[in-house]
Amino acid sequence: MEHLHSLHEKAKLEKSNGQLSHLFFPFFKIYQDGRVERFMHTDHVPPSDDPLTGVRSKDVIISPETGVSARLFIPKLPNPNCKFPLLIYIHGGGFSIQSAFSTSYNHYVKSLVAEANVIALSVDYRLAPEHPIPACYDDSWAAVQWAASHANGDGPDTWLNNHADFSRVFFAGDSAGGNISNTLAVRVGSSGLPGVKVVGVVLVHPYFGGTGDDQMWQYMCPNHGGLEDPRLKPGAEDLARLGCERVLMFVAEKDHLRPVAWDYYEKLKKSEWKGTVEIVENHGEEHVFHLMNPKCENAAGLMKKIVSFLNQE
Repeated sequence: MEHLHSLHEKAKLEKSNGQLSHLFFPFFKIYQDGRVERFMHTDHVPPSDDPLTGVRSKDVIISPETGVSARLFIPKLPNPNCKFPLLIYIHGGGFSIQSAFSTSYNHYVKSLVAEANVIALSVDYRLAPEHPIPACYDDSWAAVQWAASHANGDGPDTWLNNHADFSRVFFAGDSAGGNISNTLAVRVGSSGLPGVKVVGVVLVHPYFGGTGDDQMWQYMCPNHGGLEDPRLKPGAEDLARLGCERVLMFVAEKDHLRPVAWDYYEKLKKSEWKGTVEIVENHGEEHVFHLMNPKCENAAGLMKKIVSFLNQE
C-alpha cells in the first residue's frame, strides 16, 4: 500500500506538471504522448495439473482474430463419462487490469473448481484503454458462444464436448467482471443461446456505476450512452430480460460499490424478471477481500455459498 501511495503522489505531480493527459488511480495513467502506464503489475502463471486436488487446466484460443483466450479448468474425473456444470468466470480489475492468467484468479477459479466440482472457463478479455469498451463485453460474449459451440458434443475442445453439462451453465464475476456477467445474462435473455441453459449468475462486489469510477468508465468507452448507459446502470427492461433463473450477490460493508449493488438487488426484485435473487453482506470487509485474503473466515464462507449455489438442484 505504501508503494501504491508513492506512485499516486508521483502521478499527481506529473499531472500538475502537464505530463499526463489522464489519471485514473489506482488503475492507470496516460501520458500526453499516448503512453499508458498501469499502477499495478499483473503476473501470469502457466496452466498446470494440481496433484493435491486433481484439477487440471489448459489455455484455449477463443478468437484467433482478436487473440482472446481463456483458461479452462476441469476437476478430477470419477469416471470417464461424468458430466459437470459449466462455470464461465469473468475477472475484475476496472476493465483495465488483471487477467485470467494471474496468480490471484488462477488460484481462485481453480479452488472453485475443486470445491464445487465444476468445469470452469476463465475469460481473458482484452483490457481498456488500449482496447476500448465494448471490447471486454464482446470478448466475453465470444467466449460464451465458443463454449456453447460444444453443446452438441462436436466443438473444438474435448473436455467441454465430453464433460460439460450444458443444461447447467453459470456465469460469475467480481467487480468489473460482475458488471460484464450481468450484460452476458441480459444478452442470453435477449438473443438466446441455443443448446444451453444458463441456470444462475454470481455477482461478487459488482460495479454498476454511481461512483467516482464512472468518469474512468466513460473515458474507456468512447461511444457511451452517458451515466444511464444500460451497461453501466442496467434499467428495469434489461433486468426483466435476465436469461437465468437465479442470481446470487455479495456485497462488502466497507466497499464503495456496496450502495449501488444493493440498489441493483432492489431493482431486480421489483422488475418483471421471474427468477430469484439472494444477497449476502460481509461485515467489516473491503472490496474483493476474498481475493486479497482467500484464507480468512469470511472468504471461506463466501466460497462455500457459491459452491452451494452451483450445486443446488
